[in-house]
Amino acid sequence: MNHHNNNNNNHVSKKLKLSTITNSEIRQEFGHHDKKIARINNGSFGSCPATILAAQKQWQLKFLQQPDDFYFNQLRKGINESRNLIKDLINAEHVDEVSIVDNATTAAAIVLQQIGWAFTEGRFQKGDAAVMLHYAYGAVKKSIQAYVSRAGGFVIEVQLPFPVNSNEEIICEFKKALQQGKLNGRKVRLAVIDHITSMPSVVIPVKELVQICRKEGVDQVFVDAAHAIGNVDIDVKDIGADFYTSNLHKWFFCPPAVAFLYCKKSDKLSDLHHPVVSNEYGNGLAIESAWIGTRDYSSQLVVPSVLEFVNRFEGGIQGIKKRNHDAAIEMGKMLAKAWGTNLGSPPELCCSMVMVGLPSSLEISSEADGMLFRTHLRESFGIEVPIYYKDPKSGNIEDGVTTGYVRISHQIYNTIDDYNRLRDAINQLIQDGFTCKSLLSR
Repeated sequence: MNHHNNNNNNHVSKKLKLSTITNSEIRQEFGHHDKKIARINNGSFGSCPATILAAQKQWQLKFLQQPDDFYFNQLRKGINESRNLIKDLINAEHVDEVSIVDNATTAAAIVLQQIGWAFTEGRFQKGDAAVMLHYAYGAVKKSIQAYVSRAGGFVIEVQLPFPVNSNEEIICEFKKALQQGKLNGRKVRLAVIDHITSMPSVVIPVKELVQICRKEGVDQVFVDAAHAIGNVDIDVKDIGADFYTSNLHKWFFCPPAVAFLYCKKSDKLSDLHHPVVSNEYGNGLAIESAWIGTRDYSSQLVVPSVLEFVNRFEGGIQGIKKRNHDAAIEMGKMLAKAWGTNLGSPPELCCSMVMVGLPSSLEISSEADGMLFRTHLRESFGIEVPIYYKDPKSGNIEDGVTTGYVRISHQIYNTIDDYNRLRDAINQLIQDGFTCKSLLSR
């Protein structure tokens, strides 16, 4: 891909060739990665270039050298600069709508906390509904359980198909869930919608689902877009949700942990608070989030440095997104062809992560099998890639039903050799007659 100059391996269109950064400089930026591992899993933890790590260290030293000066004269100013840059990146109306938090899980807690308060204080009726996708991230599901179910909310999961073939399939199931939520006179108080589901990975038509929520009278819409910034286009005004969050450490090259929470200007803003209560409580969510006690804030302060880094590429972050998406699709198709399987969704429903079916002869028959197989790939082949187990429901593994998928990521540090290694490892295992049953006896 971007590291290969010969015509056969060049996945970069002429319009998106690197401008001021070279292939060798990219390798240097990510030279701290373990060279023994084919890291095809940027989606889980992201990646941070060396220049950004150096910028982070400078911020850490500023704090350690003179903490009082850092706190009184530099911290808020630096965070405000990052917030303003994020505002422009996501097309928010005003910087007051942007708060910086540790991660999307923290953002979910902020939003769901105020939903819980509405139930306990009687503004929402016990039994009113909250709707979320079946493939919502596990921590968000747990947060809904902790804040909404416990307070008396009735939670409905949208049963999305997978593999998925079109947006229409997703929209149809979402409408069904909303209608279920309105049965027996209930009101749907909250919809939690992923922009990109994590496992399996699918790009969700968030704008269309938000519009449906507005027509159906849903009180509040929260978009969990943990994987979005640096991966897909974001225009929060166009999407129209009340709340939108995304991690900057997954696909936007920040060190962990940093995310933004967008809160559309409304009366609801005054009822939002950081779950960690500090001296700033009551001064607005953005200020509360900017100081939750003595901690390392450096990851929140390097956003200007990250913009300088991505602008070394032609097209900036837009160019990087296109190159990553195109390469992920190409590598996904290559793997599916090599294994005689399929992609989990069409290219237009993929981002820089793609689900690729594994041969059924591997006999992945449970989530536990998937985890053991993932460990086997890491320890025996030096490959890091998540495995998704798909319950066959009707039929069985012997019938040739695909029950296992790999979620491949593509980020600028990846090379074609990473995917070839995965292809060859699976082919070798098939040739050797390997099945996941053999891992249970170890």
